[in-house]
Formats: sequence, C-alpha cells, structure tokens
Amino acid sequence: MKLLLCQKPAPFIHFLSRTLSFFLVFVSVSPDHAALCSTAAKKAEKKHWKRNSEKGCDSCVELENNFDDIKHTTLSERGALWEAMRCLKCADAPCQKSCPTNLDIKAFITSIANKNYYGAARAILSDNPLGLTCGMVCPTSDLCMGGCNLLASEEGPINIGGLQQFAIEVFNKMGIPQVRNPNLPPPEEMPDSYHSKIALIGCGPASISCASFLARLGYDNITIFEKQNYVGGLSSSEIPQFRLPYEVVQFELDLMKDLGVKVISNIKSLGQGGMTLRSLREEGYQAIFIGIGLPQANKHRIFEGLSMEQGFYTSKDFLPLVAKASKPGMCSCRSPLPQLYGRVVVLGAGDTAFDCATSALRCGARRVYVVFRRGFTNIRAVPEEMELAKEEKCEFLPFMCPKEVMLKGGRVHALEFCRTEQMDEGEWVEYPEQVIRLKADFIISAFGSGLTDQTVREAMAPIRLNRWGLPELNPETMQCSEPWVFAGGDVAGLANTTVESVNDGKQASWHIHKYLQALHEQTIGGEPQLPLFYSPVDSVDISVEVCGMTFSNPFGLASATPTTSATMIRRAFEEGWAFALTKTFSLDKDLVTNVSPRIVRGTTSGPVYGPGQGSFLNIELISEKTAAYWCQAVTELKADFPKNIIISSIMCSYTKNDWTELAKMAEASGADALELNLSCPHGMGERGMGLACGQDPELVRNICRWVRQAVKIPFFAKLTPSVTSIVDIARAAQEGGADGVTATNTVSGLMGLKADGSPWPAVGRDKRTTYGGVSGNAIRPIVLKAVSAIARALPAFPILATGGIDSAESGLQFLHVGASLLQVCSAVQNQDFTVIDDYCTGLKALLYLKNIEELQDWDGQSPPTARHQKGKPVPTLDALVGRRLPNFGPYLQEKKLAIAQSKQNQSNPSNIALPSNGSRINQPKKPVPAIKDVIAQALKYVGAYQELDNQDQVQALIDEEMCINCGKCYLACNDSGYQVLLVSSCPRDLTCVHACGGRHTRAHTHGKTHGPHTSSHTTPQPGATFHNLFPLHRFLAQSFFILFPVLFFFSLQLCGCLAASSVAISPCPCSQEFGAAAFACR
Repeated sequence: MKLLLCQKPAPFIHFLSRTLSFFLVFVSVSPDHAALCSTAAKKAEKKHWKRNSEKGCDSCVELENNFDDIKHTTLSERGALWEAMRCLKCADAPCQKSCPTNLDIKAFITSIANKNYYGAARAILSDNPLGLTCGMVCPTSDLCMGGCNLLASEEGPINIGGLQQFAIEVFNKMGIPQVRNPNLPPPEEMPDSYHSKIALIGCGPASISCASFLARLGYDNITIFEKQNYVGGLSSSEIPQFRLPYEVVQFELDLMKDLGVKVISNIKSLGQGGMTLRSLREEGYQAIFIGIGLPQANKHRIFEGLSMEQGFYTSKDFLPLVAKASKPGMCSCRSPLPQLYGRVVVLGAGDTAFDCATSALRCGARRVYVVFRRGFTNIRAVPEEMELAKEEKCEFLPFMCPKEVMLKGGRVHALEFCRTEQMDEGEWVEYPEQVIRLKADFIISAFGSGLTDQTVREAMAPIRLNRWGLPELNPETMQCSEPWVFAGGDVAGLANTTVESVNDGKQASWHIHKYLQALHEQTIGGEPQLPLFYSPVDSVDISVEVCGMTFSNPFGLASATPTTSATMIRRAFEEGWAFALTKTFSLDKDLVTNVSPRIVRGTTSGPVYGPGQGSFLNIELISEKTAAYWCQAVTELKADFPKNIIISSIMCSYTKNDWTELAKMAEASGADALELNLSCPHGMGERGMGLACGQDPELVRNICRWVRQAVKIPFFAKLTPSVTSIVDIARAAQEGGADGVTATNTVSGLMGLKADGSPWPAVGRDKRTTYGGVSGNAIRPIVLKAVSAIARALPAFPILATGGIDSAESGLQFLHVGASLLQVCSAVQNQDFTVIDDYCTGLKALLYLKNIEELQDWDGQSPPTARHQKGKPVPTLDALVGRRLPNFGPYLQEKKLAIAQSKQNQSNPSNIALPSNGSRINQPKKPVPAIKDVIAQALKYVGAYQELDNQDQVQALIDEEMCINCGKCYLACNDSGYQVLLVSSCPRDLTCVHACGGRHTRAHTHGKTHGPHTSSHTTPQPGATFHNLFPLHRFLAQSFFILFPVLFFFSLQLCGCLAASSVAISPCPCSQEFGAAAFACR
C-alpha cells in the first residue's frame, strides 16, 4: 500500500471534484505497472506485519502468573455465528454419534446460527449438565469433530467445542436458574420412592451429572459428600485456570443446587473418620454412587523418597497447588504458586502431562521439556493439548524412559534416560546402554493415577474389587456387585475424559432410578426417559388467539413446498408446528402439471452452497393433487390433531360459482380456515388466476364477498407484493369480508443467467425459463414494509406474515410490526421441520428477557459486545505502555511483553477477585409479555421521512482495541460515502472530520444511546482540519454530514462489525513508523 499524507488545501479551490482532496488516498486500485521490491526489503517488511509466530523462533514471551484463556476454540459472537452458519446440520449427524453424552449437536448449532443462545444452551444442558466444562476441555478432535462431515471438505470440521462454550457462557450471563420438570407433581405429592435418601461420594463431574439427572427425575433427598473444601474434583484441582476457570465449575454446581441437591464439603471421605459404604447404608441411604476419582499418583520406582522440597512433584502434587493459587473463588486461602525456575522436565505423554508443562511456565520455569516413552505418532495426548504446549515453546523428547535421578546438594540436578523402541511385534524395549542425561531443576511426573489407599479400599466393602483395585461393575448400568452401589468417572475404570465421566453419571442416574423404584415395587421399563433441562423460560406462554382460533404458538407452514402432501403436514404437527396451510389446490378443471427443474437456490448468498441460503426462486405452480385428495387429508389430520389449526389454501379464476363451490368443499372437510391465493406470481396469472385476481382492489373485494357468502369459517386473502399500494388491496379484502390477510406471496424475479446466457432454472432442451417467485430472507424487508403498512392503516386487522421468517428473532420482528401469525417455508427448505423447537424456545426466551432490568442493554439474546480479540478479553494497555498497540508485528510483540510484565508484577494471581453481579439469578420485574402484547409494538417507530429529526445526529465509533487493521471502513467511506476519514501526519492517526467540525456525538452500547460528548480526539495537523477549509467548501462538507452516519455504519458492516458498540472513530495514538492506518473494526 502507498501512503499519501493529508495535504493542506490551497487558499482557493476552483473545482468541485477537488473539494475534498485533502483526504488520504492510500491504495492504488489500478496499478499500471508491476511492483518492484528487493527480497531483502520484503523479508524485513513481512516482520512488520506478521501476526503469527516468527519461523524458527525458539523463545516465548514470559508466561509467569499469566492464567488468561489460551484455548484456540474460544469464540466471540461474531465467530460463533460464522461457524454455526457454516455447519451443514446433517440428516444423520455423525458428530452426535461420537459424543459420549449424545448431545444433539445439530440442534444446538442450529439455535446458535439463529441467535437463539438460550435454546442452544438448553439443548446442551439437557444431555450434559456440565456442558460448559466439556465445551472448554473436551478433546473434540478425537470425539465429535473427528466425525464431522466437513472433514471431507477443504474448510474443515466445525469448532463444536467452541460453539458449545459460547452458547452456555451467554446463557450464564442471562442469570436464569434451572427448575424442576414442570410436568412433575409438586414435591410433596410425589410418591414415597422419590424421597429415598441418595448419597454420592465425591463432587466431581460424574457425581454432579448423576445428581443433576436424579433431581430432574424428581428425587429430593440427594446429598454429595466432598472431602475437599472446594467442589468439582479434577475439573477444579487439575485442569489449569487458563483452560477451565473455577467459576465455570461453580456455575454448573449452582444449576444442580437449583434443584435442591445438597453438597457437604470439607468432610472426611471414605475410610477416614469412619465413613464407609456400610455406615452410609446404616444411616438410611438407599442408593450410593462412588465418584471419588483416582486420588493417588502412579510413581516410578526411581522417584521413591524424593519430595517437593527436593524438586520432585507428581501431577497430583503440582496441579492442585497451581489451581489453588490461580483459581479465584476455589479456596478461601491465598496459597502461592509453586516457585519454579530454570529447567523443568515433565514425564508423561497424556493430557495431564501437557497441563503440567504449560502450568510450569506460569510458575516461573524458563525451559520445559516433555519426555515420553513413545513417539509422536502414538502419543496419548490429544492434538489440541500438544499444540498449545508447542506454541508456548515446550520441547518434546520422545522414545526416552527415566533411568536415574541425579541429585546435587540434596536437590534434583539432572535426570538420566535410556532410549526406547517399539519392535515390529508391538513390544517396547529399552536400551540401557543408550543413556541421555538431561539437566533439570525440577521433575514433574505425570504417569497417571490409581486407587492404592488400602483404607479407601476397605471402606468400599462389601463390593468386590477387580485386579486393579477398582470396583467390579456392569458397564451398561454402572452398578457394582452390591445392587445399591453404583460408580462412575475415573474410579469406575471406563472414563478417560471429563465428558466420559459425565456420561458415567448420566448412565448411573437412570439405573439408580430403576433400582429405587423397584424397591418400592414400581417397574420402570422401556427406553430410558431422562428429563430435559428446564427453566422459567420454558413456561412462557406463546399461544395466540386469532379470529377465534387458538394457536399453541405463532409458527406455521406456508402454502408451499413443505406442505406438498398430507404426510408432510402430519410430520410437521408431530414436530410441534401449530398450524399449516395446505398446498394451494383448485377445482379439477384447473389442475396443473409442473415443470422441472422448478426450485433453485438464490444468488443473494453469492457462491455459497449448502444450508443457510438467503433466497430461493421457484416456478412451481399450485398443487398437482385434486381437491378431493386435500379435503380427505384435512379430515384425517383434524381427527388426529384436533388442537392444530389447518388452513386450506384455495385458488380459482374470477368466477363466483367456482369460488363458492371450492370454498364450501374446503369448509365441509373440517378446515379451520381458508386462505384465498390471489397472488401466485407466475404461471397461474396466465390462466386468469392468482396474480391476475390479486392486483385489482375491485376483484379482490368481490372474491372475498363471494367466499364470505359461501362459508362461515374465517378466511384470509393472500396478497401479492407486486402492486403499487398493498394497503389498498388489504382494505379491499377487509371490505369484502375477509377476516384477515396473508402478506405476502413471493416476489416476481429472474434469479440469474449462466455465462453462456442461458437461464437457471432452464426447462427442456430449449432451456426456456420464466419469471419466478423469489422467497427467503431476501424478501424480508419487502414483507416487513408490507405488514407494517397494512397494520398502520388497518389496526387490529389480523395479518399472517410470510417471507423471510427463519428464526425466533426474525419472527419477533414481524410480530412487532403488526403480524399475528408467522408462516414459514424457505427456512424449512434450508433445513427441516425440526427448526420449530428452536423457534419456540427462542421466542420464549426473547419474551422472558424483555423485562429483566439487568439485561436492558442486550439486543435480544445478544449481550453487549465486550472488547476482545478472537473472543478473548483485551487488556487495557494505556496504563501499561501509555498508548494502544495494534495486533501484528513488533507492536503485537510489544503488547505481549507489556502484558507479561504486568502479570509478573502480580504477586499472586488468586488475588484477582471474581466479578460480582450480586445475585446469580435475574428475575423479570414485570409479567412476561404475551404474544398479543408485542403485536404492533414497533409501529410507533415507523412513519414518514418528515417525522425524522435531522438535528439529532450520531457518529460511528471505531474501537481501536478491536481493530484488525483491514481498512475496509476507510475504503467504503472514501468510495461510497463522504470521505470523512483522514490520517494526519502520524500515518496511524485516524480522525473523523465530522468530530472536528464540533458535532461531538457518539453512539454507545449498540447505538441505543447517544448525545453530546466531549471529544477525546487528538487535534489533527493544521492542514487536515475541518475549520481550515475554504468557507464555501466547509458549508458543502457540512451538508454531507447529514447522511454520513448511515453510509459509515454501512461501511463498518463491510468489515464485520457485529454491533455499533464495537466501532469508534478516534485517533490512533501510534508513532510514525507504523507505516499503515488502523481503520477496521471487528
């Protein structure tokens, strides 16, 4: 890029085209010659812009005391939406088959893509009560991601763990509690079997999972016994803070406690103080779950007698010390980090070994070696863990087995290894003559763990133990040799990961339930039916009454491809759709035959294929099935689904007898209402039907009168958007007796042509086409305008909206502008009928959140965008270095060094207090609104242009801490706006002339508030200020600023701004050598 600094304008400017010539032009868009630069210069220049680590670099920024999130999977809302929309939502999703807890991954990713974060969290927590923990630490590359069908594509698998983490983090911020299954009787009315005493020993993932499901089943006397003064088991004590913060464990524990589970911590555990399985049995506990993990570390014989004071730790010694010092809220004590220095050798090749290695760097180690017996190809650790250690410059030494510890002055000084090799038969051999000595100041052994404490084993009597000293159990039921004892997690010998431990507890909960019910002579048979996750949101009533008909929710299927047959409507009702319109049918004399191909993807999404299309085009006519077929289908469906509403869609030419006959047939079949299709945009108009009848108010009025005379059930006229005034057509329908209208049908269009000029779709050998109906999100603005215009002109007149409704959020938009019901088609074409669950939970959540005062700065289910880079919080550097720094090249390195220095100056990372928001639970301060309360709520904001205030201006903001330096805001503003961005003599000093002109207004918090604000802008160079313009041209520039915010906000969208709160125009406080402007935002 070539930079031209702002020039001081001449005293008089004679050409209007040069009025704003003082603005920066830094990109040559049409080069007329090849660029020339030496290799030496390019090698030096690339370092200036580098964002990844320098190749061959063997050093790393000091990480001491730095326990910030390091996971690659962490996502911001922008990243989560992008990733979720990329998912294929497969029919038989293999990712779910690879998840130990059987998460409905397709469902929760669908909800995230639709910005229904509550629905996503509910789907996750229904199958996995520790969904946030697992989202952060699951080895997804070996589980769900390993089966992702997108591994067969160039773009690679979906970041499932990151999406899972994101959804539940947003849900956590909502402050919504878990509640009992609302379908259960009150606790006092439950059978005696549900008051049985249940004990769980150890408060780790398996026990929390088991207790959560038992409480959801209705059991109300559940107690967890934990010997430590903290909860969470290994999740708290052995997974570092930078991978799993303690507040995550506490959040999941609080959800469990919401159901009444009791936790008693800091007590003597099994074998200590007399607690045994028998003693618990004598105290009246009818079922006991053992989830104590494997508390003793496996130790190589050469380390016998060595202590921590001598420089030797096991992972069971080291990681809990790190956790207690670095996890705020875990312990009331303020214990220090282990004081490491110099070289640290970590022995082992599992995930725990790599946690030890990366933690050692944060405890002061300058060099960490991870040594293991095997090679890289069969290492036990998952790639995620190994990659993080590699990035932090840990060194790996394979094929080495420890032989002898060398001491000096009573402390560890070195460690000798012998080489190992795997023979062709698979056997591992050691070569004692091949010795390698490695200097070491500390040794951390991570050779796994076991249950070797004899007192604990004795306390587990009378259950039988296997040859490893672990309980013998049925792996399908988790039941031990004694039927009242169950086990799960590490101690059961099956689980190797947190998510597998969670599933052990889940599996055990159902069989504990069966066992307890059998004790009370109640038989539980058939498939397991564990309750889902419930919260107050699920009790929100989203039913609505329209024209005397009660709809369980406002979502139904439009008269289109999803209702091609009666079996499709039946399946839709089974999934939860409240109503459906039949495919439009006619009298037999008007039967049609469709062409093919007739439905194609739209071009509005660009060259993007797969689900999530922004539009479709169809040249399909009405149903090819007879009126008799549809009438019989309606009769059958009404008999089987009496609470669902069926609306028969009918079409005739402008003939009274035809409309009368068909309407009476439809009414006699049992249809709840009719829809008069007066708007089919293609084909049928050529027959004098559809659009031919719907563009003339007089024809519409008469047809409605004919039908009103023929039937007593409600009917709605389906309107076309292809008219000058849709309000006139709606008014004519009302005058004709229609009970409401459907707005609108598809928009007539020609979707696209191929390079050879042939159209798509192309029918027959002649490749002919016709104008078809455009549908989907592309027509949402058109339909929103139509619905709002009708609602403003005809208050309280029912409107069935259709066109671009693909989520609860978009559905709420239509309700806000006056729609009573919502018809869906293209969204089902993009996926399937199961989206209805997402729509319902999403709408319930949106209504529930409306009256929570603490969340008034949210946009629906989206929290305010916090400052971040790649989803991780951005530290404020002004106090550290006196200026802000971009995230590339030497400036990124300087930023990292400043952060490292700041962290090192913290004497104890646990001194950082947890953020407190008072109560964990947010309660609506007013009753949750019903659907009828939000209908037409937004119409007060819609009006004529002359009603807008052109004096109350706002100014976009660029947040430099979130800028990724792409320059898109400058490009869009310069070539598609009013050239109000300039760079002063400092090449990085970005200034907005609008601010320099004295109108210091700023948008805050998603643009929800704005007003006068003292400018923090640095005054630009004299030649580049607004006031130095010639007066006439200053006047012209002032006039441009009236529309500037609109175009500039648009330009910010081009560079991926998720919300107005993430953008700001302010000077870049950098030095001259930066060499390019930091314009864009994320």
